[in-house]
Formats: sequence, structure tokens, C-alpha cells
Amino acid sequence: MFKKKNKMIKYLIIFIVLSLVFIFFNFNNKENLIMQENISLVRNSTNDNKIDITELVIKNDIFFENFSKNFILEETGKIEKSENADWWVNSGAFLYSEDGIGRTIFGPLEKGSKWQIRFSKGKNDIPNETDGGYYPQNIFRLVTKSRWKNFSQEVYYRIKKYNLSKDKHRRESNGLLLFNRYQNGFNLYYTGIRVDGKVIIKKKYKTKYYTLAEKKIFDGEYNRDKNPNLLPVNKWVGVRSEVKTINNNQVEIKVFVDKENNKNWELVLEAIDDGKSYGGEAILNKGHAGIRTDFMDIEFDNYEIEEIKI
Repeated sequence: MFKKKNKMIKYLIIFIVLSLVFIFFNFNNKENLIMQENISLVRNSTNDNKIDITELVIKNDIFFENFSKNFILEETGKIEKSENADWWVNSGAFLYSEDGIGRTIFGPLEKGSKWQIRFSKGKNDIPNETDGGYYPQNIFRLVTKSRWKNFSQEVYYRIKKYNLSKDKHRRESNGLLLFNRYQNGFNLYYTGIRVDGKVIIKKKYKTKYYTLAEKKIFDGEYNRDKNPNLLPVNKWVGVRSEVKTINNNQVEIKVFVDKENNKNWELVLEAIDDGKSYGGEAILNKGHAGIRTDFMDIEFDNYEIEEIKI
């Protein structure tokens, strides 16, 4: 009788364990399906019909930001001081998220305002780059708090105005750019489209810049005074980058462009940092991602990062 009772208890325990396992896996599968459906809905949503998941938790190795929540994020000197869970405004004074669109400051700051004064008294060339502190958006840098290694990154830009500053840093290298494996301001890759119409892949290593590849895709001849911007104004343009480590110590970088805002991504440029040719070792560690623009009043939308499985 005692043995029979123990046997029944044993079977009961096995039944309970198997039931818990079934419930656990069924819940996870359902949760994953819901997450994928939400991401798909957001990707396919229009600016007039946003789904409110601005601060979508990084899950399934995807991060998506469609600026559906209204907020203003102020620049901070250190990433850990940023009040936003996902973003750090490294330069540019403010990021605005309004009605499904992210943007920089538009137009000049008010004379005597906090950031106008601060930028007017900045170090090195900052007062000149920001036209006396009135245009901090001339050096806009938006960095993700999360860090990524092998990943694709994309965003849509819409230039509202190109600011014709007299500063020497307003030049052909300005553009719509993406940070990749950002270690700090002195060590990173960046990719994108410049105002001279060229797609570029560059590396900043120990403060020096190295060009890995470039290709012109927008027609026209750049001239700082007569033809200072070959990129479209008031039109959405998509830029995507892919970065991954290959052969253990090299980095492969690709750039795609959606010129017509129709999800038709064209592979335009690719390069490999072999760890020898561009100033030294390839940047192999995880790093931050993000956005850089120069001398522009500009909008952003549908920013996405997705891990590349290797």
C-alpha cells in the first residue's frame, strides 16, 4: 500500500512538471508572436497612424523607434545622465519627438537662452560651428544607450533646411549619417550620404578620419557657395548600414539607400576594415549606434536596429 501511494505521488509530480513546461513554452511562443506582430504593425504604419510604442523594449534583438510619444530630450555631457531610457543627445541641445516625427531644433534659438549662451562660449570651434550658439543643430549627435556588435541600422531623414553657415566646417563632408560601433567620440565607424551626393563609409580611429569607400549617387556638382547641397529637401530618404565581424579580426560594412521612400533598399557601397589599412586595428567591440547630421534643420522617422545572426 505504501509503495503504491509513493508511485501515485511520483506520477503526480511528473504530470505537474510536464504541465508547467507546456504552459511556459506556450506563453513564450504567444509572447514572441505578439512582439513580432507589433513590430510589423509599426513598420507598416504611416505618420498619420502611429502605434504608441516609442520606447519599445529591446526584445528578440530588435529596437524600433517611431517617435510616437511626445517628448523633449535635452543634451547632457555624459550618457548616463540622459533622462531617456533609449537615447543620449550628445550634441545639438535638443531632440524633439512630436506626433510621430523626431527632429532637431528648427531655426535659431532665442538670444540669451540657456543653450544659446552655452554654445556661444563653447570650446574650440563650437561657437563658430553653431553661429554664435544660435544653431546647435549644426552639430547634431544622437546616440543609442544600447550597444550592438553585428547589426543592421536604418532611419529615414527629411531635410527641412540646410543652414548656410559661414563656418569653415560647413563643407562637402556634411550629411545624413549613422554611427556604428561607437566606442566614444574618437573611435567609431560612420556611414551615410553627404551633401556632395556621395555615399561614404568612414572610420574615426584615435581622432583621425579614414575613408574606406565612397560613391556618388546624386547628380550635380557640389560648390560650397553656389550649389552647397545636392540632397533632396522636404523629401524622405532612407539610409541603412550593416556592420559585422568577419574572419575574427576584420569588419565588413555595407550601406543601402532608399531614395524614393518606397522600401526599395539598394546596396550602394561596401568595404572591409582589414585591421591594417585604416589607421590600425578594426573596431571589434560592441558599440553604440545613432544619428549624426550637420548644418541642418532635419526630421527623422522609423529608426530601427536589428541584430545580425552569424
